[in-house]
Amino acid sequence: MKLVIAQMKHETNTFSPVPTPIARFATGTAEPPEGDAALKAYKGTGAALAAFIQLAEEAGATFTIPIAASASPSGPVEDAAYEHIASRICNAVAQGCDAVLLDLHGAMVTQTYEDGEGELLRRIRTIAPGIPIGVALDMHTNLYDGMGHHATAMAGYQTYPHVDMFETGLRAGRAVLAQLAGTARPTMAWGRQPMLPHVMRQGTDDSPNRELQASCRAIEAEGALSASVFVGFPNADIECAGLSAVVVTDGDPSAARRWCDELLAMAWEQRERFVYTVEPLAASMARAQALAAAAPPGSGPVVLLDHSDNCASGGTMDTMTVLGAILDAGLEGVGAFAIFDPAAVQAMMAAGVGAEVTLPLGGKLDMPGIGLKGAPRTVSGRVKLLCDGRFRNRGPMARGQQGDMGPTAVLDTGKVQIVVISNHTEPHDLAAFTAVGLAPDQLRFVMLKSRVHWRAGLKSLAHAVVECAGTGVCTSDYAQLAFKHVRRPIYPLDAM
Repeated sequence: MKLVIAQMKHETNTFSPVPTPIARFATGTAEPPEGDAALKAYKGTGAALAAFIQLAEEAGATFTIPIAASASPSGPVEDAAYEHIASRICNAVAQGCDAVLLDLHGAMVTQTYEDGEGELLRRIRTIAPGIPIGVALDMHTNLYDGMGHHATAMAGYQTYPHVDMFETGLRAGRAVLAQLAGTARPTMAWGRQPMLPHVMRQGTDDSPNRELQASCRAIEAEGALSASVFVGFPNADIECAGLSAVVVTDGDPSAARRWCDELLAMAWEQRERFVYTVEPLAASMARAQALAAAAPPGSGPVVLLDHSDNCASGGTMDTMTVLGAILDAGLEGVGAFAIFDPAAVQAMMAAGVGAEVTLPLGGKLDMPGIGLKGAPRTVSGRVKLLCDGRFRNRGPMARGQQGDMGPTAVLDTGKVQIVVISNHTEPHDLAAFTAVGLAPDQLRFVMLKSRVHWRAGLKSLAHAVVECAGTGVCTSDYAQLAFKHVRRPIYPLDAM
């Protein structure tokens, strides 16, 4: 038995000005890893790709990894990058195999294709029409029919933060291997609801997504090979953005259809609970100060979420609105993770550790998709630390995978320690903080450019959480997003 195992992952924010060339899919190299390099990078980690590798080895299969390409969310993928990745996968399939296992995202938009994953699957089907294809998907998949028509089995993450990537790979891969062994006949049903759940209301620690994902697990316990509700990625102005579901059964299409429709109906009934109300920033800052003042010693920091500029949703990670409010309020004992500003890092590296510097920080990127200009802020402080920004995730999210902030500096204003980075990196793992000498549990406030993923590694340390509505292309205020292509009517853009 020969398998092709590959990864092609990108969540595309169509409002983001951050470009997505092939280099963005690489970590510390010019291009994404292939073959033995990909095996070394992912085997034994918490990725879905690692689950595919384990399943192949357990089955005694031979396998090839033509490419393992994963990029932090950003703007539409450049066509050259897409063709580089897709051609590697398709060429491997053309050389002959018994099945394909793909670690995809599900919300990839390219310069040419709204449904990057569906186009890849279509190409594979053209090469090998009858081959089984198993697909592991992110919970933020924007599901197009092309993905459903061309895949044999699909499974999506059931946690947000995504701490079950590996388990999702097992669910997708086992269905395909069972088909090859003649012990299962995967049949699949999928569908969508006209709703755009706000990302800030999608966490599986909270209702209503907690209950939806529990229903998926209950359906699997009843015999489905996999059941998934995709809450979708709303910061993408494409036709099929939004909530969807897919159920895979063993030779029972009617059960797959029934269960899928039940999940979609449950989601629709809860649509109002997926709506997020933005709190004014001034009110958030006042509430944060009150929470910190009332906190007993040793209770942990108040976490300030700069959720409108989250790089894991395609943000520039360089807007200064929330950090500026922190500086203006005079908050002390603050750690801020992080500001993306390679030029500022280079200036601090030239100055050296211990140097006092004054420099324009952040605000280097304009955001035409939401009509905003970049707005740097002049900040003074001491260069506290310089490093290469590399670390390895402890988990539970992306366990064991390499993180790379690029050249990194910590600027200490005396009240705020600001981590300044050269590669977009979301703070969801404690290793990112230890790499720059910060202990979040010892701080009074921690500002994070994150929406939900921060909970994976840091939630247990927080005394309280305050969601701060700054500025950025990850805004949860849909009025700031000029939707032109998403299907209408759709809730809550339209009264339904």
